[in-house]
Amino acid sequence: MQNVVIDKPYAFIPPRLNRFWLWLVRRFLPRRLRKDYGITVVECPGAEKLRASLEAGHGIMLVGNHCRPCDPMVLDSLSAMVRRPFHIIASWHVFLISRIQRFLLPRIGGFSVYREGMDRESLKCAIKTMADAKHPLVIFAEGIITRSNDRLVNFMEGPAFMARSAAKQRKDGKVVIHPVFIRYFFEGNLEQTLLPVVNEIENRLSWQPRHGLPLRTRLSEIGGALLTLKEIEYLGAPQSGNFRERLHRLIDHLLIPLENRWAAGRHDGDCIARVKRLRSAILPDLVAGELTESERAARWRQLAEVYLAQQLHCYPGDYMEDATPERLLETVERYEEDLTDKARPHSPIRAVITVGDAIEVRAIRDRSPEGDPLTTQIRQQMEQLLEFSKAQRRIQPAVDPG
Repeated sequence: MQNVVIDKPYAFIPPRLNRFWLWLVRRFLPRRLRKDYGITVVECPGAEKLRASLEAGHGIMLVGNHCRPCDPMVLDSLSAMVRRPFHIIASWHVFLISRIQRFLLPRIGGFSVYREGMDRESLKCAIKTMADAKHPLVIFAEGIITRSNDRLVNFMEGPAFMARSAAKQRKDGKVVIHPVFIRYFFEGNLEQTLLPVVNEIENRLSWQPRHGLPLRTRLSEIGGALLTLKEIEYLGAPQSGNFRERLHRLIDHLLIPLENRWAAGRHDGDCIARVKRLRSAILPDLVAGELTESERAARWRQLAEVYLAQQLHCYPGDYMEDATPERLLETVERYEEDLTDKARPHSPIRAVITVGDAIEVRAIRDRSPEGDPLTTQIRQQMEQLLEFSKAQRRIQPAVDPG
């Protein structure tokens, strides 16, 4: 389980944007993107739409998908192109990875959010950023890293709430939202890149590497084997049904008993909403530090089960039916990350940041029984950008990642 849940008292970390540190980080960022993430080129079609909103003096929110850990770093290419630093909301645990990261992130525009509870300071900071209209605010509405570039999971409604609150505070001028879709294209030799990793994963399963089978077949069978192992661990035996049905059955088996205990039997919402609800209920006593060792161990086991449910949710049941190079790459990375907590970089990858049209935000929410209309509008444009981005092959000249 990756260290995404922290059992320490939360303290908000505000942005302290400093142009010297931003300049310094940008000098090293292209090298880090190449070395740690395989990103060799970044393109920004639609950047002129964001530039127009900046020139008009609008308060701006950029709502992006979040399929890779490097998304915030890749977005700096768009920031450099429009010559305006961004503020980015990041989960608190990201600031605690190292002292250097805790020092640098606020100075290049980042500020923290506590995902396991209400964070009023972060909310106020986000609203003020948009209302002041000095720097665009970046938020990833999916709330997690999905490693699925061809799929969007459900959006949180927080971005729409924050944008409307900022619209209420603005004295003059508008608040707009620009959906931003980040697409990654792998442009190397797929089999030469992936086969060594697939061989290692099969070795971990005590299999002989099956060199004679197509890559897609090997990945499908690895996925089935990994799911079967978890079914035996939690359900006592392999389950019947297609891949999607088995995933949903295991997720419910993990979450429903915990929801009965910690969430008054609430099972509504998608998996990510259910996971957040459970973390918010389980974590406070761990932070307070008043549990016995056995009680602490039990809570961490429960959090591990919640984390597993989130991992399972990120495996689309039909993702391998259209086996594009990028889907195969993402699947291998997801397997390796779930087995080892870290996926190695694969190069070369071209990142394309497509900026959508500005959506003007009204200060008053239109009431609809079908959900927040603004969130729906953002998602619809994001889905259009997703489809549009599939066909982008060198549409615009590439720009350096820095």
